Amino acid sequence: MAAGAIAIPLAAVGGITAPAGAHPGHDDPPAPPPDSEFQKVTLNDRPGEPMDLAVLPDGDVLHTTRAGVIWHNDYETGVNSIAGQIDVYQHDEEGLQSIALDPGFDGEKNNWVYLYYSPPLDTPADDPATASINEGDAPLEGTAADFAPYKGVIRVSKFRFVNGEVKNNTERRILDVPVDRGICCHVGGDIVFDSKGNLILATGDDSNPFESDGFVPLDERPNRNPAFDAQRTSGNTNDLRGKILRVKPGKRGGYTIPTGNLFRPGTPKTRPEIYAMGLRNPFRIEIHPRTDKLWVADYSPDANTADPERGPSGQGKWVVIDQPANYGWPFCATDELPYVDYDFETETSGEAFDCANPRNTSVHNTGRVKLPPVEKPEIFYSYPVSEQFPELGTGGISPMAGPAYQYDVRDTRGKTPVAWPEQYDNTPLLYEWSRDWIKGLHVTGDDVAIEDVVPGIVTDNPMDMEFGPNGALYVLEYGDGYFAENPDAQLSRIDYIGAKGNHSPVPVVTADPSAGKAPLRVKFSSAGTADADGDQLKYQWDFDGDGRFDSTKKNPTHRYTEDGTYRATLTVTDVGGKHRGRHASADVDITVGNQAPVIEFVTPTPDDTFQFGDTVTYEVTVTDDTEVDCNQVTVTYILGHDSHGHPQSTANGCTGTLTTTVPGGHDPGEDDLSAVFVAQYNDGGLTGSAEVRLEPSGA
Repeated sequence: MAAGAIAIPLAAVGGITAPAGAHPGHDDPPAPPPDSEFQKVTLNDRPGEPMDLAVLPDGDVLHTTRAGVIWHNDYETGVNSIAGQIDVYQHDEEGLQSIALDPGFDGEKNNWVYLYYSPPLDTPADDPATASINEGDAPLEGTAADFAPYKGVIRVSKFRFVNGEVKNNTERRILDVPVDRGICCHVGGDIVFDSKGNLILATGDDSNPFESDGFVPLDERPNRNPAFDAQRTSGNTNDLRGKILRVKPGKRGGYTIPTGNLFRPGTPKTRPEIYAMGLRNPFRIEIHPRTDKLWVADYSPDANTADPERGPSGQGKWVVIDQPANYGWPFCATDELPYVDYDFETETSGEAFDCANPRNTSVHNTGRVKLPPVEKPEIFYSYPVSEQFPELGTGGISPMAGPAYQYDVRDTRGKTPVAWPEQYDNTPLLYEWSRDWIKGLHVTGDDVAIEDVVPGIVTDNPMDMEFGPNGALYVLEYGDGYFAENPDAQLSRIDYIGAKGNHSPVPVVTADPSAGKAPLRVKFSSAGTADADGDQLKYQWDFDGDGRFDSTKKNPTHRYTEDGTYRATLTVTDVGGKHRGRHASADVDITVGNQAPVIEFVTPTPDDTFQFGDTVTYEVTVTDDTEVDCNQVTVTYILGHDSHGHPQSTANGCTGTLTTTVPGGHDPGEDDLSAVFVAQYNDGGLTGSAEVRLEPSGA
């Protein structure tokens, strides 16, 4: 592993050294507007398992699910419809990750959208006929030949978005990132574009962290799956994973290399696409539209406390990148917090890595041995209160880099009455998936001042954020739960309405009945709909989701004559307020003919005794109005950790077994670990799901 490493000081392990000039002495930002001057508006409260969003120039929103669904929210009508479906590989955390608009997108001459997704390829999948064997799981030990079938890619492609539909047959492939499939974790990515039209892609380290005692995966044993060694990816100058990539997309696909990346084209043992390296899981990135400063948040390892024999406790980071750099992983958490070289064969610790002169001597390294020095992050923090940044609080470590609002003086003249105030101009946001907050960051040199942003408005596990052309903040919320459509998941918008501003109405919609055979007569109700200002409201109903209003009654009735699943939408418009035309929508699903399947666990049950490492036998029942195909039932084992989880394995069939991953170095009693099993079945149109969570005995 590392040669020429330095001894690790105990103080550095504890993370008590403050960056020079950090926070103290920086002028505090002005007091934020009160929460009462903002309003959260729900746009889609059934978004699937939400992953990423993109706001179009006309205010419409595209947002994605990991299962490959692309949703379209229409700004004018409020109608939510499926704009596309892309076939994806879904073992562990893979699927459809990111969506972004072409920088010249206008919806007409330029209608390209970019997706970062996992094509199915011919990767092995579980065979339901062999209940005791999961062919979809890559072996933890074996030879290169055993691991070879699980080599795959995650792909950046662009597609045309035409008449509300993402056209699969228009795909033009841009870039493939290698991935080791069949094993967890960190394969997410995010796409932004700089002012020159370069595509910037964040990639995770594609490494399994669960047998490294919460520290760093450096396992070089020859029979081990290479996914247990992050030196092969993040610390490898010849690999695209654990990086920020920067390329110029071609008009017909492919890409060229812009000047100014970390390595010049032709440099031996390097990839010229790399702009920054040494990242673990940079799940969300954003960019300043004029200066091209890149904001990157990087997820933390799991160690709750530092260990002089292994390294620092988990550290989340937020960095500003304006030139190529190395951010240290897997050798250093920060420029002053090195990890300790560890031999997994002998279970002995060596010396600490040298963050000023890191070296990658792993047997899995295909790149240069000598690496660039580790760059200092602007913000870093662990689980307890940070001495440097106490405003970040305590809890899990899941930082997400958010956008910076670009103030337009025209917003103050009533053009976009939901636009955020000038106070937030050029203030990058940092939001926390685990801690459910949004912070505004003010960076001057080494000084960082932090302010609360809409602290009283709930954002439940915020997954993505973007300011729209109207100056409002759009938020995609994952909700509490595991790899499914969670009850609190939603697409929302946070408007600034000011001290005397006009609120959007809050619509409520119910349907009786909401399911049945054709012809189906449904009574709709808007009871409970309200406007905080007491203004006169207009009611408009779209019963079939075609974007055309069918009724203006408060409580209409509609007769469905054809089988299908419909989203009936109520749009309520303020016609008497200061800013007339403020509107909001709510919808309800109407199922005619085919009914949603009901799936239930027979085993396991929440009361079952269980220890990590056990092989759990599962059985599910599916009740449906059509013949059930058990081969289409999927059951996923997820390692639950605090309020989030990491999918480890997926099996097919109504019965089978799943072996629970042993979380090395974790204390289930202290770390809030659990085994979560999620079963899903789609009958060709509708999906049913069920979940069981097992607490380890003695926890």
